[in-house]
Amino acid sequence: MASIRVTFPSRDAASFSDDVKARVADYFTSRGLSDKADWRMVLKGVILVAMTFVPYGMILSNRFGPWTMLGLAVVMGIGVAGIGFSVSHDALHGAYSNIPWVNRVIGWSFDVCGANGYMWKVTHNVIHHTYTNIEGLDEDLTVSPLLRLSPHTEWKPFHRFQHLYGFLAYSFSTLFWVFVKDYKYFLQKDIGPFLDRKNPPKEIAGLFIGKAFYYSWAIIIPLLVVNVPWWQFAIGFVVMNLVAGTILGVVFQLAHVVEDITYPTPDAAGAMESAWMAHELETTSDFGPKNWLLCWYVGGLNFQVEHHLFPKVCSIHYPAISSIVRETAVAHGLPYNQHETLRAAVHSHYQSLKRLGRQPLAAAA
Repeated sequence: MASIRVTFPSRDAASFSDDVKARVADYFTSRGLSDKADWRMVLKGVILVAMTFVPYGMILSNRFGPWTMLGLAVVMGIGVAGIGFSVSHDALHGAYSNIPWVNRVIGWSFDVCGANGYMWKVTHNVIHHTYTNIEGLDEDLTVSPLLRLSPHTEWKPFHRFQHLYGFLAYSFSTLFWVFVKDYKYFLQKDIGPFLDRKNPPKEIAGLFIGKAFYYSWAIIIPLLVVNVPWWQFAIGFVVMNLVAGTILGVVFQLAHVVEDITYPTPDAAGAMESAWMAHELETTSDFGPKNWLLCWYVGGLNFQVEHHLFPKVCSIHYPAISSIVRETAVAHGLPYNQHETLRAAVHSHYQSLKRLGRQPLAAAA
């Protein structure tokens, strides 16, 4: 599928895209608001950075016992995931500020946390956001060979157990990310629709500089400073990443691998049936819209429908514009997928893992 050029119709028949863009734009202009970050977003970023590096400083102080330090590592994991949601993600989408260099600088927080911002823009901003849930193109459907996240992915016998081990697999996502994933993508010539690609030399240098910085503060400095055996440090480091990995992995899956969303495929010529914005409505779901703590912590990414339609709008505004998007979608006869609670979304994802893990009838025949 990656060998053909996948295209979307230029317009949807009901002009949903024109209507929803106009209504959202009017929301900001009529109130004299910027669609970028405001003081709430800045304050949240400060709190999440503090949640990560204040416990880090406390660990380095050698004033606490092993169990307390383990608890601090858990808090750090929550902070690292929060930085990814509420700081890095917006900046890398250009949604934090109208000033490009501000987004670039804040986007470096992604590299500080061990991931590569440049490769994230390629695999997430471009590929995932354009080809959502399209097998062979959307890299988010191939997070692990252990998981079958699309009905179009080849089935393996062990997939029938994925609903039992899937959440555990998500917990290893940041460990895989900081030690393997970015290097793998840099060495991979074909990624999604991009064939025989080459990475700019400055981005290759940025990869190694960013990784060296992360390994230095997260591994080398604690090993040199903290008065604990190396194996106790290793436990703390792994626990921090398991906590962050679980949170990040689960939250991102709740938007696209749940009941009621679709997995469209192009025809033989590479043409998709729905226009791009309609496609995003069909393949994306919101969750927990009234959970204020969830909305705050995940940077509005529980409003994934709004994020996919308006990725350059700061996530702090997604709760406010969600009613506009919902009303416009319903008015045009288009789906607006949503789970009212986080619990319902997690259950739906669990059921989806179970359903996708069953042997397809064609394979069983």
